Amino acid sequence: MKALVITEPGGFEKVELTDQEIPQPGPNEVLVKVQCAALNHLDLFVMRGLPGLSYPHIQGADGAGVVEAVGSEAKNVQSGGKVCLNPGLSCGECEFCRKGEHSLCVRFGILGEQHDGTFAEYVTVPSENVHPIPDGMSPEEAAAFPLTFLTAWRMLVSKADIKSGETVLIIGIGGGVSCAALQICKAWGLNAIVTSGSDWKLDRARELGADETINHKEKDFSKEVRHMTGRAGVDVVVDSVGEATWRKSLHSLKKGGRLVTCGATTGPFPQTDILRIFWNQLSLFGSTMCNRKEFEDMLSFVNEKGVKPVVDRKFSLENGEEALRRLDEAEHFGKIVLSVEK
Repeated sequence: MKALVITEPGGFEKVELTDQEIPQPGPNEVLVKVQCAALNHLDLFVMRGLPGLSYPHIQGADGAGVVEAVGSEAKNVQSGGKVCLNPGLSCGECEFCRKGEHSLCVRFGILGEQHDGTFAEYVTVPSENVHPIPDGMSPEEAAAFPLTFLTAWRMLVSKADIKSGETVLIIGIGGGVSCAALQICKAWGLNAIVTSGSDWKLDRARELGADETINHKEKDFSKEVRHMTGRAGVDVVVDSVGEATWRKSLHSLKKGGRLVTCGATTGPFPQTDILRIFWNQLSLFGSTMCNRKEFEDMLSFVNEKGVKPVVDRKFSLENGEEALRRLDEAEHFGKIVLSVEK
């Protein structure tokens, strides 16, 4: 099979299209013939090197395709089914898995990181990670939504406990998670303020339903938020930027507000404000991926509301290096997709 692999840790020059053996499913696994895969920032981290990886390594957490073969012990999966994938891999046996908190699994992994991923013509996954494609979604859309929507869902619904009518500030609109967060907020009946350093991304965000937009390169977004909210602040901040925005994110919250994060793209050691945290009784939530029930709840929500991911651009598998470069340049809005099937 054709696969886009990393030959060793490094830069884009270490990404190659090669021939690999078609993997065979284990007893509780299924073999999926990949139609489309989607890129995430995780793929850049993996490309540049993470501990414990062996090479050559196939990236790709997100994918959609057709079930080609089913392991002898796999349940509720049939050959020929059109499926999308839950990229979170858990053991199902540790104390956290038994409590239903699969993303806290002591052996938790992500497809394309700890396990060869979807940037290939075939991929094997546990049967629990295979789900029917939501109604009306194309293969490109079905590949584009799982990781970002499951991440945004756990952040907003499970952690921040959003309620209709609240106001949410989303930092750095344009990436997959921030776009998914905006779409979930609007389908939930929330007011959404978004920031970006690019005016064209703010224009696109308004098309998606953003109520207010702020260019954070031109203005202090915390001061703008205070102005927009009559000095009250917002109920929730979604901030995966980290060092560059953390203090201003705290200053944007109203008393009793909640900040939720799933990443730190500008660094993990921000300047903080402990006095503001305890005096205003703020709540801070870290969030990684989701559990299996949350994934199923998110799928039901997407089906019910007819929500579809934003697809930025589609590349062929052969042009995967170019797709990764576009992701690295941060000039995209929504998800970058690879077309795998000829």
